Amino acid sequence: MRRPLVAAALTAAAIALAGCGGSSGGDNPSLDQLSPGSQPSSATTTAGTAACQPAPSASPKPEHFSAEPKLTIARTTYTARIVTNCGTIVVALDGKHAPHTVNSLAFLAQHHYFDHTPCHRLTTAGIFVLQCGDPTGTGTGGPGYAIPDENLAGATYPAGTVAMANAGPNTGGSQFFFVYANTQLDPNYTPFGHVVQGLDVLKAIAKNGTSNGTSDGPPAQPVVIESFTVSKG
Repeated sequence: MRRPLVAAALTAAAIALAGCGGSSGGDNPSLDQLSPGSQPSSATTTAGTAACQPAPSASPKPEHFSAEPKLTIARTTYTARIVTNCGTIVVALDGKHAPHTVNSLAFLAQHHYFDHTPCHRLTTAGIFVLQCGDPTGTGTGGPGYAIPDENLAGATYPAGTVAMANAGPNTGGSQFFFVYANTQLDPNYTPFGHVVQGLDVLKAIAKNGTSNGTSDGPPAQPVVIESFTVSKG
């Protein structure tokens, strides 16, 4: 079991992922078979305010898989449509430079792994990210397998970057983070996409701060991923 880094790690600009092994597996059909998206949330945003709907009950069913899914995606761009109670975030996924990461996210999305899961961590000083992807909401959950680091040469993390959290080299699982303001990080976290719609959603969530009043904690405005779908192109 991998453990999350504590808040003090912010001084080293670290993002943590923890995950446990599992016992069940699943098939990974071609992404050409995946649906193109889902209906957008009824939430809207205005500048400087998080116009969120009340967070639905986060009632995911954590599922573990025995191994990383077979690599089936094409080395091209995919689109993730992430519907939250605070609005919809659309991400262009870099299947060319981060194929294992995009393939894994698509596999998990097809299994509805991210549906009804909370975004459990917001940082508002030093680094500026919203971290999601853990069905347990504790920062210690994962899919039961790890994926290799990718796309790290010269990696930077400007606003709009979406990257994998981890607990060390080649320990990526399901947890990822949105960068909502330019952030300085060492090139240790696989950048696999960028936000093409919904950066305003992320900034509005961040403006509300954390629930514990510190610079690193659960977002004060609860954020729940209602659906997460991946399509080609």
